[in-house]
Amino acid sequence: MSQVMFDLDVLRSFSTGIALGSYARAADRLGRSTSAVSAQLKKLEAQAGTVLFRKAGRGLELTDAGETLLAYAHRMLELNEEASAAMRGADLEGWVRLGLQEDFGETLLPAVLGRFARAHPKVRIEACVARSAELRERLELGKLDLALAWDAGDQPPSLHAERVARLPLQWIGPASGDVLDAAWWKERERRDGAGRGARKSKEPLPLVLLDAPCPLRDIVTQTLDRAGVPWRHAFTSASLAALWAASSAGLGLTVRTPFGLPSHVRAIDRTAVGLPALPQMSMALYRAQANAEAPVGRLATLLLEAVRQHVQVAPVQMH
Repeated sequence: MSQVMFDLDVLRSFSTGIALGSYARAADRLGRSTSAVSAQLKKLEAQAGTVLFRKAGRGLELTDAGETLLAYAHRMLELNEEASAAMRGADLEGWVRLGLQEDFGETLLPAVLGRFARAHPKVRIEACVARSAELRERLELGKLDLALAWDAGDQPPSLHAERVARLPLQWIGPASGDVLDAAWWKERERRDGAGRGARKSKEPLPLVLLDAPCPLRDIVTQTLDRAGVPWRHAFTSASLAALWAASSAGLGLTVRTPFGLPSHVRAIDRTAVGLPALPQMSMALYRAQANAEAPVGRLATLLLEAVRQHVQVAPVQMH
């Protein structure tokens, strides 16, 4: 049997369409016609020897084989880009000071820094993990070149921010067990006297949140106050990992976006437990300078690519 040699150009069209949620938009992005991209996808299915797409309403979604190939496509394209970058920047030297919030460290840092170090071995990276206010302060003081953080909408005007993604905030509880069985969800009856003097009240919702000051903490408590839901602080910490542990243990609920959730917690259905809807949160890439040096710009590009690959969009549209 002859060896199948996947075309990187075809794989790029394939992965771009998934990332953008539309192969028409992918065609525009790549400077091709929609019919040309469609022909590439047919070629890809022929090479794969299996069906990669199935109908999903008016669009398409990936089959299991399509999901598998997409993962390989990302790796092959990343390796190609890494090799190309290594050739272009073989002599790139300098250093980059990078700041990340804890949400992104475990999810993005190993892969991004690994790719960067292999392509640019002469560039030194200093990375730190901190909360958004501290990261922006370090940028202002010239102690960081780049920072990936949640945008609280109060960044100083001297910072150069680029919105990377906008994600919904979700109520987070333990991954195992039924949170609806917890005592604090149940409405308890308290009686002042007897007979018709009965009245009902809710047990305060236990919250697991970061220590103040924290913009997300304020969003959560203000949302609950507006909805008339009583609450209490059950656990506070400066560490996001500690919040995950407390939520997993059932001490209370926390709030975060779906980005980087560990396996021992999960988003819960707010309507099933009578909790209010939460707003969305913006993720932003901050630069200390608008026109940064080459090593900083290269690392920024890798970060943006990694985030956009992590935030999936489906199903895709063919037209």
